[in-house]
Amino acid sequence: MAAPQTVSRPEYDEPVENSPFSWRAILEIVQALALAVVISVVLNLFVVQVTEVRQRSMEVTLLQNDRVLVSKLDYRFGSPQRGDIIVFNPPPAVDASIPYVKRVIALGGDTIDLRDGKVYVNGKVVEFAETRGQPTTPQAATVRFPFTVPQGDVFVLGDNRQFSSDSRTFGSVPDQNIIGKVILRFCPPDRLIFFEW
Repeated sequence: MAAPQTVSRPEYDEPVENSPFSWRAILEIVQALALAVVISVVLNLFVVQVTEVRQRSMEVTLLQNDRVLVSKLDYRFGSPQRGDIIVFNPPPAVDASIPYVKRVIALGGDTIDLRDGKVYVNGKVVEFAETRGQPTTPQAATVRFPFTVPQGDVFVLGDNRQFSSDSRTFGSVPDQNIIGKVILRFCPPDRLIFFEW
């Protein structure tokens, strides 16, 4: 009688336990975070930035503590236009460490005058519904009207004319001081609005 044959079972490798600590996984996380930071910095420097409104000078268009999205691309490919809401660094004469938010009223070469509480640009009355008919009066003796805006500057006013420190106080704003154009108010969410591009 033949001896019973032994069937050899295939050998299987023992399952390797996953190590709870992996340098490769940590490296991938660090790379992803670094890429996110670089993208965020590039966007903030050259494309858009978020700004919090700190003053009351643009009420009721923009309220204090509103958050807005500012486009930095608009003025790389074009120039400011009358009616644009811009964020800019105030001139050195102004003792302020935060950017201002105001509306562009006149451009380089325009002549602006304030008479009887009204704003005239090149002899024509300029009104914006957002100002709600507030009288616009001079603020400082150093800015005399009629005032011709130098080329490469803009003349800005706050929509809340009686509570705004603007070009009536510190004069026109050089284009290079402009950070960008406000394109969106997104916070608080119930006041979300896109402004015209």
